[in-house]
Amino acid sequence: MRLAAQILKYSRLLIIAALFVGLTLASPVFLTGSNLINVVRQTALLAVLGFSMTLVILVGGIDLSVGSVLALSSCLAASYLKEPSTILPGTVICLGVASACGFLNGLMVAKVKLPPFIATYGMSWMTRGLALVFMGGNIVYGFPKSFRFLGAGYMLGVPTPIWVMATVFAVLYVVLHKTKAGRNVYATGANKEAAFLSGVKTDRVVIGLYTMAGFLVGLGALMYISRLNAAEPGIGESFALEAIAATLIGGTPFTGGEGGITRTLTGAFILTLLSNGMNLLGVSSLWQSAAFGSVIIFAIMLERISKKLGND
Repeated sequence: MRLAAQILKYSRLLIIAALFVGLTLASPVFLTGSNLINVVRQTALLAVLGFSMTLVILVGGIDLSVGSVLALSSCLAASYLKEPSTILPGTVICLGVASACGFLNGLMVAKVKLPPFIATYGMSWMTRGLALVFMGGNIVYGFPKSFRFLGAGYMLGVPTPIWVMATVFAVLYVVLHKTKAGRNVYATGANKEAAFLSGVKTDRVVIGLYTMAGFLVGLGALMYISRLNAAEPGIGESFALEAIAATLIGGTPFTGGEGGITRTLTGAFILTLLSNGMNLLGVSSLWQSAAFGSVIIFAIMLERISKKLGND
């Protein structure tokens, strides 16, 4: 039983290995350097948004407003980002608006005591509506090269989004695993009442995490529109579900108190590998959605079985 539990513990790495072998045999293009770089670059945005989702799930929350906040923050900042001289204020606006939305989510969850699903679902509708009103059906496009470097540039031969993902991962890993603040996060997620009685300011932890999650959504917005070279209010509709999928596939449970960004990075990589492989093989987008859903269910089942065997 313990051997089975250990195998299940590393099941996601086995899934990645199996995908590599299967896709290499199925497509001669898969193992080329350009395609592998493209896979990691596509993983970068999903990973950053997945890290955002992981932060709130660690304390038993959820954020359904990811895509809509991304749309609003990018739309409000887009006109500033069209000129090289105003990129800095545009960046500040994007990150600031997204962080403010995250802060409001945290307030509604921690202070107003709204269920995270309801609070962030309402925020999703509100921010999407504001983005539509602000843009008035228009699209802002044609950003300068200095801004597009964030999503489409290269640094030392490596796509910039990969550097951004690696930097965010490193910072969050240190904060969550090497600091008192990180220990408070896991304590709050494991048992909020016990953490509060132990002196942890649990409401402050929840609000801080939602604010940080919003900041990461703003960063994802900058990465996305700089790659897309356009901003419009309809972008990001599926991003919340994709971020949740990366988190769950990685093995961070909704119950909170366990898991983390390393698992989410693994989950994001699995999703991107699947998408890339099915695109190379010409699989219909309809079947791709079904495949993603199956993988999510399978990953959750693996997690439950692993826990059960670990307790036996």
